[in-house]
Amino acid sequence: MNNPSLTGSKPFPTLSGHNMKRHLWLAAILLLQGTFAGADETEKAVVQILTAGQQPNWSTPWQFGSVRRSSGTGFVIKGRKIMTNAHVVSWARQILVKRPQDSRLYVAHVKYIGHDCDLALLEVEDSLFFEGIKPLEFGKLPKVRTTVVTYGYPAGGEQISFTRGVVSRIEMQTYAHIGNRSLLGVQTDAAINPGNSGGPVIQDGKVIGVAFQGIPGLENAGFFIPPPVIEHFLEDIDDKTYDGFPQAGIRFESLQNPAYRKKLKLPDNGLGARVDSLVEGMPAAKVLELDDVVLKVGDYPVGSDGTIIYGGNRLQLPMAIQEAQSGGQVPVTIWRNGEKIEALLPVESNKRDRRTGNQYDLPPRYYVYGGVVFTPLSFDYMRAIPSSSSTRNALVYELFYRRNEKPKTMRDEAIVVSRILQDRVNANLRIVSGSLVDKINGKKINKLEDVIAAFEKAEGQHHLIEFQKEGAFEVLDREEADKANKNIARMYGIPSDRRL
Repeated sequence: MNNPSLTGSKPFPTLSGHNMKRHLWLAAILLLQGTFAGADETEKAVVQILTAGQQPNWSTPWQFGSVRRSSGTGFVIKGRKIMTNAHVVSWARQILVKRPQDSRLYVAHVKYIGHDCDLALLEVEDSLFFEGIKPLEFGKLPKVRTTVVTYGYPAGGEQISFTRGVVSRIEMQTYAHIGNRSLLGVQTDAAINPGNSGGPVIQDGKVIGVAFQGIPGLENAGFFIPPPVIEHFLEDIDDKTYDGFPQAGIRFESLQNPAYRKKLKLPDNGLGARVDSLVEGMPAAKVLELDDVVLKVGDYPVGSDGTIIYGGNRLQLPMAIQEAQSGGQVPVTIWRNGEKIEALLPVESNKRDRRTGNQYDLPPRYYVYGGVVFTPLSFDYMRAIPSSSSTRNALVYELFYRRNEKPKTMRDEAIVVSRILQDRVNANLRIVSGSLVDKINGKKINKLEDVIAAFEKAEGQHHLIEFQKEGAFEVLDREEADKANKNIARMYGIPSDRRL
């Protein structure tokens, strides 16, 4: 009797001894060849990025620091673009890219850059660079406990490096490049070292992340930017402009107290977070009110601790808002006065707090008059001054806390005296570097342009500079200061008395 078989199939041949070993070796070789062929295609698309960068000096704002050379990683995507981290190419004077196993260097430039999400796209001037390279495709958000492989050029090495690891956590992370934004991030125990930045993280042959940062002192932990953030960046630049990730301007408080929930006539179902405050000038204030309870944002029910379930992970509520593009609207369900209300929440990229994070692309604004250097207060400026500065506490309050405690007294940009360039005209001034300017010649200073106007439009014999520190002021002789300006600029190598 014949043994039954599947339709169209053939019975396996019987092998023994030498023939069996030979077939096993052939199968192993073919399997390895298939694996290497796939890896080769991925490797070809992973490139080394060499940069020469120069950052501004924020306390001496007309100057730049020395040129520093560094390296990172990138990878080719569709449209003949190279994706990498924004921090790899920020402040770059020159960008060179190098293909694997190729000694030639190719000139590249930044086409799009998103500092909030630490992503950038580069273009290469020589189209021959892309010959023989198959663009990498993007996959989906990986699951926790699954395996990934990172590709890159760590520590400036000339050969591509691979590290395998496991996805250990998915959560909202502070992105170190910008410093004041938290977006979705994925933690892995695959080694991510300097030079790996911008390299692809691969799973099942597709890019499921871009390596971007680690945490000093935390061993066996690196982080990569996942597909939802990458896709948002790519969708954002469809109109040839990058706007950034949106915010609504809401601060939430958990709503887990059963008695308070009963007072609000809310069911004890673990859903709903209370609106504690609304950021002045942000769009949420047009729709929401204090003490509203947000039950749902987009497709995501909101937990009483202010979290949502996203891809099987419990994340902070802003993740639901960040799915939208700046200028869009997000459907929300709110509880107000014992009733459910459906509304559309407008969201936008927040530019108002730019100075509370790390700044890029544009060098610092400044104005020099009578040897007194005026510049906007920023986080970058604070990093450039000594931590022991007597004005530091006042600067911290002005930059980070005033907007929450006294929003109506906020200035468009607080102005500080960065330093005094010594000259006979200012020999008697006792201004401390980092002093916050309040008024000049009676004019309240809300931005740097106000400083210039206050000096240039003055008609009296003296300039009166008043500071936010109560009772503090200084006086300059107007005629002597006007005469001294050119000599001061020449002595201190200042190319222009202003940069706006």
